[in-house]
Amino acid sequence: MDETRGPAPARTASAAVRTAPRTASPSTARAINDRLALQLLQDAGPLTAGELKAGTGLSRPTVADLVERLQAAGLIEVVGESGARRRGPNARLYGIVAGRAHLAAVDLRTHGATLAVADLLGRVLAEAAVPVGPDTGPAQAAANGVATLEKLLGEAGAGHPHVVAVGAPGLVDPATGRFGGTEWVPAWHAALVTAFGDRPAAPVLLENEVNLAAIAEQRDGAARDRDTFVLLWLGHGTGAAVVLDGRLRRGASGGTGEIGFLPVPGTDALPTATACDGGFHSLAGSTAVCRLAAEHGIEAEPGEGGNGAGDADGAGAGNADRTGAPAAEALVRAAVEAGEAGAAFLDALAARVAIGAAAVCAVLDPGCVVLGGETGRAGGDALAGRVAERLARMSPLRTEVRAGTVGGRAVLRGAVLAAMDAAQDDLFGPAA
Repeated sequence: MDETRGPAPARTASAAVRTAPRTASPSTARAINDRLALQLLQDAGPLTAGELKAGTGLSRPTVADLVERLQAAGLIEVVGESGARRRGPNARLYGIVAGRAHLAAVDLRTHGATLAVADLLGRVLAEAAVPVGPDTGPAQAAANGVATLEKLLGEAGAGHPHVVAVGAPGLVDPATGRFGGTEWVPAWHAALVTAFGDRPAAPVLLENEVNLAAIAEQRDGAARDRDTFVLLWLGHGTGAAVVLDGRLRRGASGGTGEIGFLPVPGTDALPTATACDGGFHSLAGSTAVCRLAAEHGIEAEPGEGGNGAGDADGAGAGNADRTGAPAAEALVRAAVEAGEAGAAFLDALAARVAIGAAAVCAVLDPGCVVLGGETGRAGGDALAGRVAERLARMSPLRTEVRAGTVGGRAVLRGAVLAAMDAAQDDLFGPAA
């Protein structure tokens, strides 16, 4: 059975206090206090009972009760003592039992996948790539993926994953948690997701890859101080992820962020329901970036730019194939490194990117746009600064433009975080 659903949104310990009902029952109050303490331990690391008291604002007897309760549940344990000279119960450091559950994360690409197994705190314990050749059928690809997961679980000393989070290109129906309307996605993607779901005790969370990259940027990267922002993905194709008031927004059919289909000036056609040629994709996708670089005489050494193995390409039709993204990445990086010689190309590219960013900002007013993907990562601050300047001339809405900082492993990291949230909600109790 395929038990797919979307990942939980980011949350904070303080939010649990603000939203707690004033007339909570004793059991509800205990659950809220436990979750608050566990979140504090995750954010701050091992703490003494006194530090838990100070961090949560709870009374000493309440902290003592919850420490005993969480130890009995196997969720926390004594991990050491604080201070070289301190001894006794008051010096005990309590930490979350990271091995209480294990998580699996998957980044699906056109020609393979990357799998990782992590502990309950999101620390990756084992990782491997699974190549999928043109002659590999969906059933064989799925079997290879499951076998690789079993191998990684063995390396991590885990019996089975508590949850499997999968990042994939294309639409994911938020109502069903399954692929929807993405005929261009490789057939083996659905076969592998189904195979993971058929494993016992392993619910599967399927999420669009750019959405997962946004989770990674919000928790570990450029948007850590923002609860509202848009991740603009610039890779082989273009895509976006929208986070409003701390929550990832997917839309009615999972299509929020399909900006490759956005009709924009500067193209010679209009996008269709089955192809985004003529939309924003035609301005900022990797093929367009390579052509723009050629027009400006920008060249890169053959083989530069990496292989895009851990990167996402966006969520639109035609974005599943990452051919060309490494070449575009290398050209943009070469332009940045060339200084004044590459300035005209970067200016022209920024003008194109700003068109898509301005359209998004006019509708959402996110206040912050993060540039991700191969092109966004290669352009760094040099490209982000130029986009910000042009955006300021095009829109009255104050918008900060930042370069993504998570890098080429944003999708896999986002999958780990999504799986971690889901497992913790199950074991710790849902966040209030």
